[in-house]
Amino acid sequence: MSRARLILATIALGFGSFVNILDMSIANVSVPTIAGDLGVSYTQGTWVITSYAVSEAIVMPLTGWLSLRFGQVRMFVMSTLLFTLASALCGLAPSFPALVAARVLQGVFGASMIPLSQALLTTIYPPQKRGLALGLWAMTTILAPIVGPLAGGWLTEALSWHWIFLINLPFGLAVAGGAWLLLRDRESERRRLPVDYVGLILLAIGVGALQILLDKGNEMDWFGSSEIVALACVALVALLFFVAWELTDEHPVVDLRLFARRNFLVGSLCLLLGSMAFFGTVVLIPLWLQSYQGYTPLWAGKVVAFGGVLAMLLGPVIGANIHRIDARLVASFGFTVFAVVAFWSSGFTPNVDYWTVAISRLLMGIGISCFFLPIITINLSGLPPSRIASASGLSSFMRNLGSSFGTAIMVSLWDHRGIAHHADLAERVTDYDPATDRYLEALRAAGLSLDQAWASLNNTINAQAYLMATNDVQLASGLIMLALVVPIWFARPPFTVQGAGGGH
Repeated sequence: MSRARLILATIALGFGSFVNILDMSIANVSVPTIAGDLGVSYTQGTWVITSYAVSEAIVMPLTGWLSLRFGQVRMFVMSTLLFTLASALCGLAPSFPALVAARVLQGVFGASMIPLSQALLTTIYPPQKRGLALGLWAMTTILAPIVGPLAGGWLTEALSWHWIFLINLPFGLAVAGGAWLLLRDRESERRRLPVDYVGLILLAIGVGALQILLDKGNEMDWFGSSEIVALACVALVALLFFVAWELTDEHPVVDLRLFARRNFLVGSLCLLLGSMAFFGTVVLIPLWLQSYQGYTPLWAGKVVAFGGVLAMLLGPVIGANIHRIDARLVASFGFTVFAVVAFWSSGFTPNVDYWTVAISRLLMGIGISCFFLPIITINLSGLPPSRIASASGLSSFMRNLGSSFGTAIMVSLWDHRGIAHHADLAERVTDYDPATDRYLEALRAAGLSLDQAWASLNNTINAQAYLMATNDVQLASGLIMLALVVPIWFARPPFTVQGAGGGH
């Protein structure tokens, strides 16, 4: 490919991945507005997020099978066009059930866009530049969940919630058209394989039940709820049968034998746990800022967006040089930087200001940019071209699973630690405590009644309790990242992505 054509193809594939990942987080800050506008409760409103996550999680591991059947380029273009159509249906939805149905379609149609954009990038770059290609692609996985809340907050405040979906239309059409014009003569091999209906049904039941369990667990008190217990049993049984079936079926719908490769197994484990720590904090920080620090959705999004600045600058640099450096060393550096910043952030005090939080996100971007790309490189190393799409789909699924686990676990930990800290702090507030008396008197002097003063004191305790809970989560995220320095060294070089063909 000519240099200009290569650049345009990279932009098209990168934007395809970016828009898809963006839609996982862009609706988060708009859920209260959507729920109010369509006349449903906040709890029901969260199905706007859950429906997309569940449907995408089910279809994403099927990418390898679908690309073999239809071809990688054709499948990417078709997925992008249908994803764009579903986005239009979301933006024009007249009712909440119609919006949820359109979000399901969005997840089903768009699930293959992320892994196929990654697989196609490896086919159009020459071997010595595939690290750069993956570095550019990795930027989309880092920036999109950070930009999502910022873009969602701005669009909802400045226009309306409909535009968080309608904004996809021009980008989706441009990506699909560009990819087809630039890559249609580079279609991959196609094979008409039998449909593994049993594996497909087991995957849909198992992953669907697991995703709903993770999304609704904290809201329904986890295993104190009979519904959560039932979902856990269904997910466990279906996934166990799925694994047994796929490993023995002649034409499995998901290539689980990839986990028999040491580098893929190590990379997937680190991607799962690293995504838990990363996405857990990406979701929690804006939640804490809006709930207890008085930030608007837009300003909370601005704080989180700082995490993408250095990641965006360093991603291509690391990608261009990843073949010269041991990927395990780069990943270890990324894990360590993330952990150090997380440990520093776990010491925030009640008077923490905007720039302190923003700078912590900015520095964390160094760690983020240094662990996603090396893990992807390790994951795909040594694989033949025919298995790249399957490996990309399964890797993306592990990242999504990590983000779901991270969000569910970190928010649950935050909630439980907040309650525990509140109880501990409240024990020290009594009618006989001099400090309490002085605080209440100051509030009474400001014109508050006694009941209002006690309510204000309770709000202060609550804010401090959830600050301490936020610090606990930051500490847990740092420990997870630091622990990953050990397993990453079980991967074995060389870490080269073969791809198929060679661009110029």
